Order: sequence, then C-alpha cells, then structure tokens
Amino acid sequence: QVQLVESGGGLVQPGGSLRLSCAASGRTFWNYAMGWFRQAPGKEREFVAAINWSGGSTNYAISVKGRFTISRDNAKNTLYLQMNSLKPEDTAVYYCATHTTGTLSTTGRTYPYWGQGTQVTVSS
Repeated sequence: QVQLVESGGGLVQPGGSLRLSCAASGRTFWNYAMGWFRQAPGKEREFVAAINWSGGSTNYAISVKGRFTISRDNAKNTLYLQMNSLKPEDTAVYYCATHTTGTLSTTGRTYPYWGQGTQVTVSS
C-alpha cells in the first residue's frame, strides 16, 4: 500500500520561506516521478512542480518558477519543496503525488497516489 505523508506546512509572513517534505512508503520510491500540486479555497487543484525519477529533470509552474525548488532524496524516500519569497497567493493546501512512470508530468490525473495535504498560509 502506497503512503505519502506531507509535512512542513504552516503560517508564514509574505517574503518568508517554508520547506515541505513528503515521506513515501509502500513503493520503490526511486522508480517514479513525483509532483507537488496545490489547491486554494474555491479554486481547482493546480500543478506546482514535478521531478523525474533521478532528480535530473524538473518542471515548475510559471507562478512559482525562480521561487520554489523541488528535490528528492531517493535514499530517504523523501520529496521536498523549498518555497522562498512566499506570497499571499501561494496560500493553499499542498499535496505530493507519485506518478506511474519515471518521467515527470504536469498533469494531475496521471498521478495515481496522493498524500493528505499540508496547509500553507501566507499572511501578515
């Protein structure tokens, strides 16, 4: 049984930083691409960042490019999202997800397994 558990969310002031983690179990972590998505109240889920199986290829939403960094530690079965220069519009529940292949994807429906989410609130 695949389990993804996010952590690291919280309340931060605009301009601040947070690092999200996603601990994976129940699957050979390093075989598969991973992604981060988010959903704000009243809005649809949107793509944030994705990384291929090795960590050698990444992709970011335009809204976070240059501010967020996705990475993975395959030895620790853990995915990360470093978020810097946070803005109020980054407020959302952030979800990690694991893909069906090692190639990254920006499309949420291609990810069969999801975590429960962690709340990120950016406010002064």
